[in-house]
Amino acid sequence: MVTDLRRLQYFVAVARERNFTRAAERLHVAQPALSRQVRLLEHELGVELLHRTTHEFELTEAGEFLLERGPTLLSAADELWRSVRTYATGERGNVVVAYGASASYDTAPRLLHALAESHPGIAITTAVKSVGEIVGGVRDGSIDLALVRCLPRNVGLEARTIRRERQGLLLRRDHRLAACATASLADMADETLLLHPREANPGHYDAVLGLCRDQGADPRVLVRTLSFDLTYGPILRAEAVAIIGESSRAELPDELRWLPLSPPVSFDVSLLARRHNRSPAVDRMLDAATGIADALGWI
Repeated sequence: MVTDLRRLQYFVAVARERNFTRAAERLHVAQPALSRQVRLLEHELGVELLHRTTHEFELTEAGEFLLERGPTLLSAADELWRSVRTYATGERGNVVVAYGASASYDTAPRLLHALAESHPGIAITTAVKSVGEIVGGVRDGSIDLALVRCLPRNVGLEARTIRRERQGLLLRRDHRLAACATASLADMADETLLLHPREANPGHYDAVLGLCRDQGADPRVLVRTLSFDLTYGPILRAEAVAIIGESSRAELPDELRWLPLSPPVSFDVSLLARRHNRSPAVDRMLDAATGIADALGWI
């Protein structure tokens, strides 16, 4: 097996030029060194490639065969080396991206579509998980990047804000507040607020209740029994209202209405990654995500 492709490259140059001197000049190597490398190639292959006379040489049958096939091998090897190097630059790689259910409406699809278009050499695998699973996965390396709404404190990961999403009140169209242009949390004193369990996303749970307290509201809390409910069953049944992001509006049933909060309130959506031991492809996508978010008007 040929272990040094330079010897093959030298042989091909000599065989094409039919002259050691011209081949040495083209390769920018000394002629004695070139002759030695060709002889080492013959020794390694166990066959004579050049039939030498005093001042000239002819290709043997084996030499003709190698000249016919050798350039293809050199070209393939060159392409292979270039492709392997793209892993070092981040142009190629595999990236696992996880996100919560709320990001699946708009944020994740739009961001990941843009990233896939701008980085075609990177294979993106996605998963929808809870915040606890996401943070644990990023820490242990099973997840490379993650989208998290209202990031909990002190997670020990790199976080970049890629969206500041305006929040609004979700309610039935026949609700007493539905005719208003905006919704004030001060009007929610007698309402029941639908929330995911705190353990599903402590940061979001605390942010919503903290927002209510800051604006003089102390609603009752109804904990969701379904982690992903596109119909918002409890709201349709007039059992509760909810505070959700603007991105969720596109998938709402006709019977529901979303009112922006007044004064305006936005929650951050962050892109998480390990601080160390991450691939160049992850670095590329992290940097690109900020530009994409800016272009989309998210930040």
